Amino acid sequence: MSFRPLHDRVLVRRMEAEEKTKGGIIIPDSAKEKPQEGEVVAVGAGVRNEKGELVALDVKAGDRILCGKWSGTEVRLDGEDLIIMKESDILGILSVKKAGKKAA
Repeated sequence: MSFRPLHDRVLVRRMEAEEKTKGGIIIPDSAKEKPQEGEVVAVGAGVRNEKGELVALDVKAGDRILCGKWSGTEVRLDGEDLIIMKESDILGILSVKKAGKKAA
């Protein structure tokens, strides 16, 4: 199935919650918190400004984002749990720093 969000909505796949603590304790499902990180799967075309011009979204498919724990609406598409949220519910885009060489 193909899905494209409308306007300023974004389709997000939540990252999996941690299974263990840093100390090695296994966390049961009932005690896990909802992860705040996710990956953008699809984005809408954007929103229109006062002049009627289409303004594109800042996020794109493949971006890793940070969002609120209770943001968006949970949906199930093709057996996968996803979230539809407005772009304004996204707190920021995460960028992965590349490991640089250490000076000797």
